[in-house]
Amino acid sequence: MSDFRQLTENVLVSPQLALEDVAAAAAAGVGLIVNNRPDGEESSAPQGDEIAAAAAAAGMNYVAIPIGHAGFSEPQVNAMIDALEQAEGPILAYCRSGTRSTLLWALAAAKQGVEPDDIARTAARAGYDVSPIRAMIDMLSPR
Repeated sequence: MSDFRQLTENVLVSPQLALEDVAAAAAAGVGLIVNNRPDGEESSAPQGDEIAAAAAAAGMNYVAIPIGHAGFSEPQVNAMIDALEQAEGPILAYCRSGTRSTLLWALAAAKQGVEPDDIARTAARAGYDVSPIRAMIDMLSPR
């Protein structure tokens, strides 16, 4: 069952996708799936190539920006900004719980100039807490 949570008008986040969730995402108008889960993190979950194939079959684009235990890096944040700027239609980002996807979105939004308090409120409305990376959000914010 799909658990898509809306962050912004064009950004949704989700816990791990099942293959049937890809069709639900397409039906919801999603144009790009962003995978923030490293392959092999959980062997019973669909891996990136399976989600990529399902996305392609449903007419959606796919990009992998895996976030592992090492945390977030500038190239990952920049890759998320590129995905946000180049997507045609809404984006659905997923990881195990949706938290890493939300945190990566938060860092990208900060670097794009979104007010840190607005980022925190947006994430909280979707059920996510950005306080573990709040200092990074503040640092990336041009304000």
